Amino acid sequence: MVLRIRNQLLTHIFLMMAVIVIAFPVVYAIIMSTLSFSDAFLFPPRLVPGKHFFENLKEAWDRISMGRLLINSTFISLVVALAKIILSLLAAFAFTHFNFRGRIILFPMCMVTQMLPLPVRIVPTFELMRSFGWINSYWALTVPFFASTTGILLFRQFFLTVPRDLPDAARVDGVGPLRYFLQILVPISKTNIAALFVIEFIFMWSQYLWPLIVITSKDMRVIQIGLKMLLASEQIAPEWNIIMSGTVFAMLPPLIVLILFRKSFAYGIAMQSQQQ
Repeated sequence: MVLRIRNQLLTHIFLMMAVIVIAFPVVYAIIMSTLSFSDAFLFPPRLVPGKHFFENLKEAWDRISMGRLLINSTFISLVVALAKIILSLLAAFAFTHFNFRGRIILFPMCMVTQMLPLPVRIVPTFELMRSFGWINSYWALTVPFFASTTGILLFRQFFLTVPRDLPDAARVDGVGPLRYFLQILVPISKTNIAALFVIEFIFMWSQYLWPLIVITSKDMRVIQIGLKMLLASEQIAPEWNIIMSGTVFAMLPPLIVLILFRKSFAYGIAMQSQQQ
């Protein structure tokens, strides 16, 4: 009994220390966003919030037209997340419920694409976007990300757990493949859909390199590029209070998505781990 209590206490202490280490950079960024310019450079660092958050946020908002950047990033993240979910559902349905020529080869080929790092794909993808005339457009920011091997694998593994008698029973009742997909498979996949939506929304929200390459227009920039623009030149000390206020505000949309879907996200990930 004593040994068990001691182990639980040590486990809780270790977990609390891990949470503090992981959360400290975020907490310090929030504190930094509330300080004045001079207070941001104090040493030792000030760990008490100041009173300048809204002043700093207004300055950051005006400098980079943050409203437009947030609209662009939100639109791109939503479109890509929804498109990936739809295409992944359809692909997983095809791989698990239809026998077609080349199925055994096509799925491993999809998996192989995950092994190609971004620098390998970025030049040919850029050339393809340029040949389509999609540079400086939402098409270039969204279409290359529509396909998702992760999403296909997620839904395929889940569909494989569905009893084989279910589609047979639906077929006997006169339910066609599309109706079976929309009315049966999609509703029971809602937790996996929520998990994939959260993952892909946050992934697209944090994109920096690809938008930096394909976008040169001021009106098409995303929030990550805007935050980089808040950094001053090398001859001027960075205004970390302004930068952190913009960063903290830019964290809100993905944080809201994560909070809204946290239960479905956690359940979907847990179910996927059990299936594997």
